[in-house]
Amino acid sequence: MAGRSRMSGGRGQIIFLNGTSSSGKSSIAAELLRIMDEPYFHMPVDAFHAMRTRQEYEPGRLTEILRRTWMGYHRAVAGMAAAGNNVVVDHVLSEPWRLRDCLGQFVPEDVLLVGVHCPPAELERRERARGDRPAGLAARQYERVHAHGVYDVECDTGTAGPEECARRIKESLPRRGGDTAFQRLRSAGWGSPAR
Repeated sequence: MAGRSRMSGGRGQIIFLNGTSSSGKSSIAAELLRIMDEPYFHMPVDAFHAMRTRQEYEPGRLTEILRRTWMGYHRAVAGMAAAGNNVVVDHVLSEPWRLRDCLGQFVPEDVLLVGVHCPPAELERRERARGDRPAGLAARQYERVHAHGVYDVECDTGTAGPEECARRIKESLPRRGGDTAFQRLRSAGWGSPAR
């Protein structure tokens, strides 16, 4: 059955959506929750940032707080999956250490890595329309987010809506074999702290 928690040892499936800010990850995640046959939890990293106390910190301290937030988020996702829950991750791999940390926390064969792409002009339009993101954030993330270059499935939200992207992701789950993007990235050395 598509999307079924079919991992050995009762582990859950992780559908890992990676893309820039405003690329459409949250819209795809919402659609996935609507169409999947098994229960899934949407765990966006923004929800973890929203839990933090709102006060000003000096830049060095803020950087460390943000890093710990990301690391805690990765471990929370891993814990949910280890307990047998299916999870949709809404993430921005704009720094290499984030991918390395995820590779160290998640069971590679449990992860379907999805590249969520969107043309720069459309990202800029969406950013302006949202009004809740710093101007140019998506443009700064654009090259870095997909730098690792390996995915199980990719979607372009400039040409496909959330429904179409979600269906494509769902359909890719039963066809997946043992060789996942996370396994290939680990083999290529991305899981190594030295990279």
